[in-house]
Amino acid sequence: MTGEGVLDLSERLKKAENNCRVSAGQVYGRLYRVNGLCLEARGCVLSTGQRCLIGDDNGVKLEAEVVGFDGGRLFLMPLEPPTSLRSGDWVMPIRTGSRIPVGDELLGRVIDGTGKPLDGLGAIDTKVSTPLESEIINPLRRRPISEPLNVGVRAINAMLTVGKGQRLGLFAGSGVGKSVLLGMMTRYTSAEVTVVGLVGERGREVREFIEHSLGEEGLRRAVVVAAPADSSPVMRLRASRLCHRIAEYFRDQGKDVLLLMDSLTRFAQAQREIALAVGEPPATKGYPPSVFSMLPALVERAGNGENQQGSMTAFYTVLSEGDDQQDPIADAARAILDGHFVLSRELAESGHYPAIDVEQSVSRVMPQVVDKQHLDRALKFRKTLSLYSRNKELLTLGAYRQGTDPEIDQAFSLYPSMSNMLTQGMFEASDFDESVQQLHNLW
Repeated sequence: MTGEGVLDLSERLKKAENNCRVSAGQVYGRLYRVNGLCLEARGCVLSTGQRCLIGDDNGVKLEAEVVGFDGGRLFLMPLEPPTSLRSGDWVMPIRTGSRIPVGDELLGRVIDGTGKPLDGLGAIDTKVSTPLESEIINPLRRRPISEPLNVGVRAINAMLTVGKGQRLGLFAGSGVGKSVLLGMMTRYTSAEVTVVGLVGERGREVREFIEHSLGEEGLRRAVVVAAPADSSPVMRLRASRLCHRIAEYFRDQGKDVLLLMDSLTRFAQAQREIALAVGEPPATKGYPPSVFSMLPALVERAGNGENQQGSMTAFYTVLSEGDDQQDPIADAARAILDGHFVLSRELAESGHYPAIDVEQSVSRVMPQVVDKQHLDRALKFRKTLSLYSRNKELLTLGAYRQGTDPEIDQAFSLYPSMSNMLTQGMFEASDFDESVQQLHNLW
C-alpha cells in the first residue's frame, strides 16, 4: 500500500473512532412526592446543599437545593414556589459549585438571593466570582477591635460607640423606627461600603426602604440583597449568606464594610420551616435545634479580617414579638453578639427618634475604642438618665419637692438637654467628633 493510501486510511479510522465515541451519561433521578414545600426524589446521589434542576421533556421547571436525605430518599427545597410539578419529573444535579458575582459593579444595585438583579438596570457583568461559602478565619488571626466606627447617629456615637468589626443586635418590635435607623446609618456612616440584606420582610417595604430610607446617596455605595417574605425559605437563607459573602469580599479588599441585615429573626424562621419540613423535631418554642447552631455560624462570618484586610461591622435586627425581649431568638442573639440596642415603643410613641433605649442597650467593645474621658462622661450620662427615670413619676404626682436631693434635682434640670442630644432627624447627620463634643458640653 502506498504512503498516500496509508495516510488516507488513518484519517478514515480516526473519523470512525470519533463517530463511535459515546459521551458519559448524565445520572438523574425522579421526583415522586411533594409534601408542602418539601420535595422528595429518588434515583440520584446528591450531597446536602447541592443544587439541582427539576423538569420534564418540555424543559426545566425550577431549581431546588438538597436539604436532607433518608436512605435513598432525597429531600429538596425549591428556590421558587413549586408549580406544575408531576410525579416522575426528572431531577438532574448541577455539577458546578454555587458561585456568586462580586466586585465594584455591584455597588448601587439591588439583587436577589441568587445574585440576579431586581432593579431592572440590566445584567451585572462582574470580572470576579467567588464561592457562596467562605473559609472560616482562625479567631487568633483576626485583627482585634480597636477603632470606633462613625455611624452618623449621635446617640450611638456618643453613648453606645461601635467599633470597627463589631457585631450588634438591633432589638425592636414593629413600627418603632427600625428601618429609618438603618437608613440613617447607611447614608451617614464613614464605612466605605454598605451591604444591606432585606430578608423575609414585606415586599412593599423593600422599595420603600430603598427609595425613602436609603435614598440615592446611600444606594450609591451600597449593595442591597432582597428576599421578601413570599420568597421560599431556601431563597431567604441564600440571601442571608449572599449578603455576608459580598461583605466579606469587600472586607478582604481592605475596605471598611458596614453590613445591615434585616432581619436575623426571619433567617431563623426560614431555617425552622426547612427543618420542620424534613422531620426535625421542634425544641424551644417551636424552633428545632439546627436553628440555634446556624445562628452563630452566620454571625461569626462578620468581624475583622486578618492584619492586611479591612473590617466588617454588622448590625442584625431582631424582631421582638409583642416587644418580648425573652423571645428565644432574641435571647440566643443577645448571647452571641457584641452588644445590643433596644428600640423602645414608649419612646417612639412620645416622638423620641431614634427610639434607642440607652438604659437597656449596651456596646460591649466601647471601653476598647474610646478614651477614658469619653467613657466616664457616658457612664455619668447613664447614671443621670437612670436617676431621672426612677423618680420622674414622683415629680409628676407632686410627691417630690425641689431641693430634697441635689442629684435628683440635677437629673431633672439636665433631662431636656439629654433628651435633645439623643434625638435626631432622619435627614440629619452627626459625625463621631461632633457627637462626643455634645456629650461633653452637657456638664
